[in-house]
Amino acid sequence: MGGVASETQFHVLAVDDSLIDRKLIERLLKTSSYQVTVVDSGAKALEFLGLIEDDSIDSNSNSTRRNRHEVEVNLIITDYCMPGITGYDLLIKIKESTSLKDVPVVIMSSENDPSRINNCLERGAEDFFLKPVQQSDVNKLRPHLLRGKP
Repeated sequence: MGGVASETQFHVLAVDDSLIDRKLIERLLKTSSYQVTVVDSGAKALEFLGLIEDDSIDSNSNSTRRNRHEVEVNLIITDYCMPGITGYDLLIKIKESTSLKDVPVVIMSSENDPSRINNCLERGAEDFFLKPVQQSDVNKLRPHLLRGKP
């Protein structure tokens, strides 16, 4: 069943608490024929990626943990400023995860703050886009995605 189309379809997780920004990034990514999952918070992103430390899970039952990584995400693009878990927190959690540390993370922000940008890049972000994100920015994602492919 795996035709050429499915092989080139990269799965991007987009995280933004602003509905307008989410719609924009989703449209841009879909225009570039990416498969897109959009969530509205850092917590939902962690849940989707299977990184939530859920204390309610019985420590003896490994079944929940084992089934986590059925979803393959090729790239994560996240807003920097979000309530609760920020894009920076999300970046750090992803880079500290053994299973996800190689997934490219791109941060978006409406503020052009050089120290913030440097912090993100130092902690492992692949790129930093200023909002509003443009199609030319989305075009820069492909090399990161291709590099992550085995």
